[in-house]
This record gives sequence, C-alpha cells and structure tokens, in this order.
Amino acid sequence: MSGAHPADPIADAFEAHRGRLTAVAYRVLGSHADADDAVQETWLRLSRQDADTIDNLGGWLTTVVGRISLDLLRSGRTRPTVALDDHLPEPTVTLNDESNPEDLVALGDSVGLALLTVLDALRPDERLAFVLHDVFAVPHGEIAGILGKSTDATKMLTSRARRKVQRARQSAGDRQQQREVVGAFLDAAREGRFERLLEVLHPEVEFTVHTPSGRFVTIGATEVAGRARMAGGAAHGHPATVNGRPGVIAWNKDGTPLSVLAFTVAAGRITEITAVVDPARLALMGLPDPA
Repeated sequence: MSGAHPADPIADAFEAHRGRLTAVAYRVLGSHADADDAVQETWLRLSRQDADTIDNLGGWLTTVVGRISLDLLRSGRTRPTVALDDHLPEPTVTLNDESNPEDLVALGDSVGLALLTVLDALRPDERLAFVLHDVFAVPHGEIAGILGKSTDATKMLTSRARRKVQRARQSAGDRQQQREVVGAFLDAAREGRFERLLEVLHPEVEFTVHTPSGRFVTIGATEVAGRARMAGGAAHGHPATVNGRPGVIAWNKDGTPLSVLAFTVAAGRITEITAVVDPARLALMGLPDPA
C-alpha cells in the first residue's frame, strides 16, 4: 500500500485484512504478483470510498478483491498455474512430516495451496466460487453478489466446481503411491542400483535441471538413471511437497538450500523430474529451513 499515512484509521483497518485478502487473491489467481496487484487495487478503491457507507469492512473488501480477481481471470491477463518450470520464484514448497504425511496433504488441500495445480479445470466464476466458499467459508449469498447470480445458481456453481476438483484430484493418482515410487527412486540413487532406477523410471522420462549455467534437459530412462546423482546430494534430502507434487529439498552444511526436486508420477513410474540447483533461483523460492 503506497501513500497511506501510518495514523490513518482506514489504512490501519485495511492492513488488518491484508493477509486474508492476499490469500484469497493468490488462491484465485495462482500468482503472487497478480495477487499483490489485486490487493493494491482493492486499497485504491477503498481509499476512494466513503468509509461511513461500509457496514462490514471485511465483507466489503472480500467482495472487491473477489471481483477484481474475477476480472483478471476473465481478461486472461493472469495465468493461474504454478508449474515449477514456469514460476520458479513462486512455488509452494512444504516439508513432509514423515510421522504423519496424510495430515500434511490434508492441510495443503484445505488451504488451497496444492489445489492450485488442479483449479485450472475450472471456469473463472467456478474457480472464484469454489475458493471463496470451500476454502474461505464465504457464504453463498455474498458470493452471489460478487458474481451477479442468484444464491441458488451460485450453490449449483460451487457444487459443479467441487465435482471438477474432485475428478482432477483423482486423475492425479494416489499420493501415497507416488511418494513410494519417488522413495524407491531415491533409495536406488543413493545405493547406485542402476537396474532398480530403470524399473521406476518411465522409458521416456524427462529430467530438467536448472543450473547457474542454464537449463538442461535429459530424456530417456537409461540417460536419466545414469545421471541420477546430478542434483548433488538431493537423494539424501528431506521429503517435501512441491506445488502438490512429491519432491525433495536438500541443504548445504551451512543451512543454505542445495537443491529442490519435484517429481511427476503416472501409472507407477516417474515421467518427469525437475531439479533446481541454481543458488540464485533457490534463494528466491522462500524455502523452509532444515528440519
């Protein structure tokens, strides 16, 4: 927020809601930059509004940021995806608690972070309705006002969006099986078991590595298996979830990030591996500290 006086009560009230507004906008838009733009525009509209005419500031702000986000989605200006390769500074990376990994998955879904990879299946109005209602518990009546629809029509929209998300989740495959496949790959990489690596890699697996010198791609199970240690110690890293995909984070001895790997698993085999070993890129990713 720019130009606001620290003692301005309206500015203070807005700041109290900023975190939630940013969370709403990010989960709708899938981009930190677009979410910041939406929140900034919300502030500008509030600054031009007579505050005395607003009965419920939180509801008013949610409505405004929702409408702005919807307009951005409909305009096509934003790209609501979080592919690791396309948005390297913005991935969602969380450490897996090995004692209770299912709780981590449930938490990721409930706050809408892992869902960013499947929300592309929704139309803009479905996406907004689903995020506001199922993630942030905004009543259907309020969402209806944002969308310009009746409450009943909005309920139907949310229900349809929920079914689409459920289908997208199911098509992504079983997460536990995916983690087991990735675990088998990492074990084989640590032990140097070439044949075992070939068993868990798809014949046309694609391995993309982002290094300080650029982006390098290796295709084919034999080639990828032969370079499985290319991430420099990642096989000894900590299990993580990277944009909803199974992954691994490794750190240097001084606690700085060494590498991030993200895996795509289909039909029990790894089809894609993305590795980031460029310190400059890693520094921008906001990675968690070593466990």
